[in-house]
Amino acid sequence: MDTRPRCGTRPEVQLNRRLPRLFLVTNEDVVGRADFAEMATTAVRAGGRECALQLRAPGLEGGRYWVLASQLRRVAWEAGASLWINDRVDVALTTRADGVQLGSRSLFVAQARALLGRFCLIGCSVHSARKAVAVLEDGADLALLGNVYATASHPERTPLGLEALREAARGGRPIVAIGGITPQRVNEVLEVGAGGVAVLSGIWRARDVAAAVQDYLAALEEAAGRAEVLGRNAGR
Repeated sequence: MDTRPRCGTRPEVQLNRRLPRLFLVTNEDVVGRADFAEMATTAVRAGGRECALQLRAPGLEGGRYWVLASQLRRVAWEAGASLWINDRVDVALTTRADGVQLGSRSLFVAQARALLGRFCLIGCSVHSARKAVAVLEDGADLALLGNVYATASHPERTPLGLEALREAARGGRPIVAIGGITPQRVNEVLEVGAGGVAVLSGIWRARDVAAAVQDYLAALEEAAGRAEVLGRNAGR
């Protein structure tokens, strides 16, 4: 049974940034690379205001996590990108991150909001359409839903598929798709209602990080344009 506190109405949040369309998610292997700082700088410069660098490294010691987040905060801001912190509300607060991404073992949305105030976005990582709806009703600004497709980072998980994504995004809910998302799949995930995508391997394992970011952004732009044309035609 879910014992998280529920809000009666979603709070009015004064957002200082719009939601990014492309989330560049790290893990411990990525942040442990000797060239990570260079890669991250290259990635956010290529993505600019359309992307968010999502720092995820659950095994990283707290002080080192804060130092890394502080460095990435400066890198992201200089590029016009945003920085999101996984789980660590304290790090998000003290580094003035743009967003925090909560998981199943993180603080509740209401608790995070009370600490972060009205100028930090809150996302929640979920693994079902039902849970996506629940966290948004609790006041999250977005739900990160996955894995949509089979993915090398979590080979043990059964893919949710596009129908789960469609159900979660119904009514224009802010859903970001994660898990096995390639540039070639961007159109179909946006077509069923996702507002953006989150990527790990597709960026950090690429030979050319900047080119990989630009490929995803081009696919997002093309898919958004196609959706706009379809919407206009449907309204005639």
